[in-house]
Amino acid sequence: MSSRPVRPGPAYRRLSVEQRRDQLIATAQRLFATRAPEDVSLDDVAREAGVSRPLVYRYFPGGKQQLYEASLLSSAEELEQCFAVSPRGPLSTRLANGLDRYLAFVDGHGEGFTALLKGGSVVETSRTTAIVDRVRRAAADQMLAHMQVRQPGKRLRMVVRTWITSVEAASLIWLDEDRHPPLTELRDWLVDQFVAQLVVTAGYDKQTARVLAAAAALEPPGGRIDDLMKRTLHVFAPAGADS
Repeated sequence: MSSRPVRPGPAYRRLSVEQRRDQLIATAQRLFATRAPEDVSLDDVAREAGVSRPLVYRYFPGGKQQLYEASLLSSAEELEQCFAVSPRGPLSTRLANGLDRYLAFVDGHGEGFTALLKGGSVVETSRTTAIVDRVRRAAADQMLAHMQVRQPGKRLRMVVRTWITSVEAASLIWLDEDRHPPLTELRDWLVDQFVAQLVVTAGYDKQTARVLAAAAALEPPGGRIDDLMKRTLHVFAPAGADS
């Protein structure tokens, strides 16, 4: 009588406490990114990580909620530093450098980034909301620091926070659209968006107008901003003007 071979399960690896905790968080991020958080159980996390359910509880005695919050915090801590780039050079260059770091994180941690921003109604709490909001506020503070603004008015703070929200939305859509367009094109588009939002807001707000004028004075001739202006003016040029 022949017996079928038993397919071995995931091999258990002995890891340090920190390594095991990081592994469980990374596993949870993958699962939370592909399913609604309320549809992910600790059994799912244990199975995916190749460990027992009690071991998951040993590291996260608060259960799935604690693990979910830990996965959010892990992503948040990295994202908070993305716009903390060198304060030297024109504002558009610093924006581009910050976006390079931000989008590199999105590209390399797509699942964790999605899990960070797409909370589920069952597991979302005031703490998880605060974690996500902390990232946004840190990015806003770093942006205002690059513009050398210590006391932003409501209009200027609004335009900065609006742009950060649009960066988040564009990043999620980019992941959903199979990472199209290329990262450099996405980065340049987002920089141009921020400049355009500042220009529009400057027409309503004197502080924003002063900040924009100071930033424009540092931009090199023929650089990113000049290119944006040429492309924008070309759109509004009368038909046949170039002929």
